[in-house]
Amino acid sequence: MVAWQVYQLTKDPLALGLIGGVEAAVFMAFALWAGHVADRHEKRRIIFITQFVLLACTAGFWFMSDRESVTLLALYALIGITGLARSFMWPASFSYSELTVPKAIYSRAATLNTTGWEIGSIAGPAMGGLLYAWKGPALVYAVVAVLMGAAIFFTGLLSPKPPVAHSETHAAKDFWAGLRFVFSNKMLLGAMSLDMFAVLFGGVYAILPIFADAMGVGAVGLGWLRAAPSLGAVAMAIFIASRPAFQQAGRVLFVSVAAFGVFTLGFSAAGHFNSYAWALAFLALSGMADNVSVIIRSSVIQAHTPDPMRGRVASVNGLFIGSSNVLGALESGIAAKLLGVVPSVVFGGLMTLASVAFIAWKVPALRRLNVIHKSNPE
Repeated sequence: MVAWQVYQLTKDPLALGLIGGVEAAVFMAFALWAGHVADRHEKRRIIFITQFVLLACTAGFWFMSDRESVTLLALYALIGITGLARSFMWPASFSYSELTVPKAIYSRAATLNTTGWEIGSIAGPAMGGLLYAWKGPALVYAVVAVLMGAAIFFTGLLSPKPPVAHSETHAAKDFWAGLRFVFSNKMLLGAMSLDMFAVLFGGVYAILPIFADAMGVGAVGLGWLRAAPSLGAVAMAIFIASRPAFQQAGRVLFVSVAAFGVFTLGFSAAGHFNSYAWALAFLALSGMADNVSVIIRSSVIQAHTPDPMRGRVASVNGLFIGSSNVLGALESGIAAKLLGVVPSVVFGGLMTLASVAFIAWKVPALRRLNVIHKSNPE
């Protein structure tokens, strides 16, 4: 609900975009170092520390939520600290889960992990919107703090996960090894780039408060707009979980990202006519398309990454994917400021389609990827 709070203070789409810009700047500054730390240190401890930092940030948001003297600078400072915490949590969590899941069930694990994430993405915005409309931001942040406390408790139940021994001492200590590995592997590079450009241009989450305001649906409506893509993603994940591994996975990947761009264009039309129902429908469809690509990309990354480098590869993946979310928010805010809100969404959808065409041309190996097996994919 930070975005709605900032929009209520400023009514400025650029201010919404800067939320992502601040988080992205901090995330990108520390991502590679965070991956290096995740590969060389016990991972559960890193997750613990980052969760406590996020809990402290939540307390800060709560403290400022009902104060008339709250400033954008203070809010952006806390957002920057959350970006720092997430930059270390991302590779530690990714490598922990990848070292825990047997290779024989990578594809199914990716589906279940995505489903759990999306369920949280549904419940969080919807609950946040309802609580914000009922009692304001203070109650929202209090509930978030309780949930963060529960996350810390359950993390304590996990077993420690020490660093994986590497046959080459130099490679184990090489700060840049993950970056070089990704850029030398066209399959990984293509999959990460495809997601980066799609989310960078096609994501509309940052400016959803503007659409909610124009449609007259308020904080509750904004919560459902944010939850709609995750509703679609969960429905798709349930469908995928009951089916065998993807045939012609590369082609399915490109079609799903192209569909994401088309549904983004559909959302722009719904925004132009202020149709809340159609906006929800197109956002849900975009979530369905995105879920397919997320599962395929996750399986590709799992299958092609050596165990001793999972943290560093995850950090590079975070630069491509995690930062594209927040940089996409900045792009959305700037484009909405310069072009207008609806034209900026049209621009994003068209650029997503152009990105799909470009990467399909430049990375034919990814386009020809056939099956990601549930047996050992390597």
